[in-house]
Amino acid sequence: MDEEITDKGGVKNFLKRLPYLHLVLFALTIFSTLVAGMVQKGINPLKQPGRIYEGIPFSATLIIILLSHELSHYFASKKHHTMATLPFFIPAPTLIGTFGAVIKMKSPILSRQALVDIGASGPISGFLVSVAACVIGLHYSYVIRGPHAAPGIELGDSLIFYILTKAIVGSTSGGDLVLHPMAFAGWIGFFVTFLNLLPAGQLDGGHVAYAFLGPLHKALSRTLVGVLAVIGFFFWKGWIVWAALLMILGLKHPPVYHWEVPLEPSRKYIGLAVLVIFLLTFIPTPFKVAI
Repeated sequence: MDEEITDKGGVKNFLKRLPYLHLVLFALTIFSTLVAGMVQKGINPLKQPGRIYEGIPFSATLIIILLSHELSHYFASKKHHTMATLPFFIPAPTLIGTFGAVIKMKSPILSRQALVDIGASGPISGFLVSVAACVIGLHYSYVIRGPHAAPGIELGDSLIFYILTKAIVGSTSGGDLVLHPMAFAGWIGFFVTFLNLLPAGQLDGGHVAYAFLGPLHKALSRTLVGVLAVIGFFFWKGWIVWAALLMILGLKHPPVYHWEVPLEPSRKYIGLAVLVIFLLTFIPTPFKVAI
C-alpha cells in the first residue's frame, strides 16, 4: 500500500512539473503550420480537412528549424548556468502558420564568453538545418517557363539561397522556381536567421555585438535602425516596420558582470562565423507581389 501511494505521488509530482503552456503552444503551432502547408498547396482546410497530412513536409521542416534554433539557446544557457525557459512557440494565422519561437532569460548572462555562446548558438544551428532543408527541398523543386500563371508572392534570394539554387536546380532565368515545401521552410529559416542576427538590442546578433563592442553596441543599434529605415524606402517597406519594432523593443543591452574577462580566440571565430551567416542570409527584398 505504501509503495502504491508513493507511486501515485510520483506521478502527481511529474504531472505538476510538465510545462503545459509550452506543450499546448507547441501543439497549436504544429497544427497551424500543417494548415499553412495545406494552403500553400492550394488545399482548402475547411473543405478538405482530411488532407491535412499534405502539410507535413512544410510543417515538420519548419518546426525542426525553429526547435533547433531555440533548443541551442536553451542548452547554451544551461552550459553557462543562465536560467532560461523552454521554447515558447507562437501559432499564428499567417502564410507560414507561426510567428516563430522564443525563450526567455530568467537570470543575467555573466560573461562575454557566455554572451557569444548563447547569442550565436541558435542562429548557427538554425542556419545549418536550413541549409540541409534547402538542399533536400531544392532537389524536388522545379522551374516553370513562360508568363506567370496567376498573381502571387515572389520570394527574394539571399546569397546562400542563390548559391544553393544554382548548384542544385541550375538556371532559372526566364521562368519561375516552384519551391518544394521543404525548400520554402529552409528559405524561411534563412530569413528568420538574418532577422535574429540583426546587431541591435537584445536580439541574438545584439548579444554577440555587445560581447565584442561593449558600449559601442548602442551606437551600432541606432545606426542599424537608420539603415533599415533607408533601405525600406528603396527595397522592402517591411524594413521600416522592423526599424520601428527595434525602437519599441529597445536598443540598450544589459551589462555583463564579468566584462573584464577577455574573449577567448574560439569566440572570435564564432563571431566571424556569425558575421558570415549574417551576410549570406540578407535579402534586400524578401517579398514582392508577382503580377
